[in-house]
Amino acid sequence: MWLFLGMTFSLGILIPGKLCSDLQYDGDQVLHIVPETFQQVQHLQHLCSTLMLDLWKPQLLEDIRAGEDLHIRVPAPLVQEVKDSLDQHMISYKVLINDVQELLDESVTKERSQRQVPEGYNYTKYHPMEEIYEWMTQIEKNSELVTQHYLGNTVENQKIYYLQISQPSNKPKKIIWMDCGIHAREWIAPAFCQWFVKEILQNYESDATIRRFLQNLDLYILPVINVDGYIYSWEAERLWRKNRAPYMNGSCYGTDLNRNFNSSWGSVGVSFNCTSEVFCGSGPESEPETRAVAQLIEQKKSDILCYLTVHSYGQYILTPYGSTTTPPSNNEELMQVAQKAAAALMGKYGTSYKVGSTSLILYSNSGSSRDWAHMIGIPFSYTFELRDNGTYGFVLPPDQIQPTCEETMLAVTTIIDYVDQKYFPGGAVRLTSGSLSLSLCLSVVFTWIAS
Repeated sequence: MWLFLGMTFSLGILIPGKLCSDLQYDGDQVLHIVPETFQQVQHLQHLCSTLMLDLWKPQLLEDIRAGEDLHIRVPAPLVQEVKDSLDQHMISYKVLINDVQELLDESVTKERSQRQVPEGYNYTKYHPMEEIYEWMTQIEKNSELVTQHYLGNTVENQKIYYLQISQPSNKPKKIIWMDCGIHAREWIAPAFCQWFVKEILQNYESDATIRRFLQNLDLYILPVINVDGYIYSWEAERLWRKNRAPYMNGSCYGTDLNRNFNSSWGSVGVSFNCTSEVFCGSGPESEPETRAVAQLIEQKKSDILCYLTVHSYGQYILTPYGSTTTPPSNNEELMQVAQKAAAALMGKYGTSYKVGSTSLILYSNSGSSRDWAHMIGIPFSYTFELRDNGTYGFVLPPDQIQPTCEETMLAVTTIIDYVDQKYFPGGAVRLTSGSLSLSLCLSVVFTWIAS
C-alpha cells in the first residue's frame, strides 16, 4: 500500500448509468472506411461536408486519402442515409461503435454518492476536473517531493496548475516536461498523467532507474491544459475537443490549442473557420492556455531537455515536424529513442505503436506544441497518441486505463532514462544531506504502511 492511497475524497452524484452531459449521442455510430479510389475519396469528402459529419480520423476533409483509414461519427438520424450512400457508391465500411452513447455511459462511474471513499483515489477510473484538482492538492500534502504551481488562467477564468516532482540536489538540475489533456475528449491522457505521478512517487525508492534520473532531473507534469474544455466534456458535450473561447459574437466556440502555438502557425493542417475542430485561433498564442504554457517553457527552455505531450488516439509516438517533411537536425537520434520507447511499450502487452514525424506517418499540421518546443531549442520533443486504433477511439473504456498506463509508463521512462544518461553520463548528481534524510524518512513511511 502506498501512502497516498489512504486519502479520502468527497465525490459528487451522477445519475446511475448516465454521463452528466447535455448533448446525448444515442444511436450515433462510428464507421470505419478505407476508400480505394480517388472517386471514393471525393464522394466521402462531399458526404462529410454536406452532412457535417464528425471526423475522428483524420480531422480535415483534405486529409481523407485512398488506402488510409477514415473514422467518422454519424448522428443517429443520418446513419441509414450515410450507409445507403456508401452502398450506392460501392464503398465498404465497418461499424466500429454501434451506439456511442451506450459506450459513453460505460466510461464513467455508474453510481457515486457524497459519502467518503476510504480506499483512496482510483487510478483506473476517469475523474472530473474537481477531483483532479483535489488529487493534486492531496498529492502535494502527502509527498515532500511534490509542489503544486499556478500556471495561469483559462478563457473561463479557471486556474491551471502543474506539479513539480523534485528531489533536492546540490547542483542545478534539468527538466522533463509532460502535459496531458490539450484536447478535452481525450480522457485517457489526463488519466496517464495522474498514473505517471503516482508511479514515480510510489516506486522511486525501489526502482533504480527512477531513483537515478530524479537525482538529475525535475519532472514538471501538467495533467490538464484544456481545463475549460475538459469540464465541458464532462458537463455538456462528451466529445468536445477545443477550448471554450467564444468567436463571432458567441456564435461559435473553441480553438484547437494544438494548432495555436507559434510554430509555422496557420500554414497547414488547420482551419480559419471557428466551427472547425482544427480552428487555429485568431493568431499564434491567441489563447490564454497556450500563452500560459509558452511563457513558462520560454522562461525555462535552457533547462528543459525533453517535452512530452500526451494525446489519443491512434498508437503513435510522433516526432517533429508536422508542418514540413524536412526532418530536424537530430532526427536520427529522435527516431532511435522513440523506437526504443515503442519497443519497451510493446514488451508489456504487445501493443504496437508507429514511430515517425507527424507529416510523414499521420497528416500535416502546424501550430503544435511539440513542433514549437523543438523549434525553440528543446532537443527531445514527442507526441504520444495513446490507445487505441479506433475500436473505441475517444471513448476508451475504463478497463483499458491500467494496461494503457502501464505500457505507456515503460515508454516514457525509457525516453527519460535515455535523456538522463545522455546529459549526465558520469552518473547521478551527489545528493545533499537533506535529500538523504528525506529519502530515509520516506523509506520508513513506506515500510510502516506496508506493514
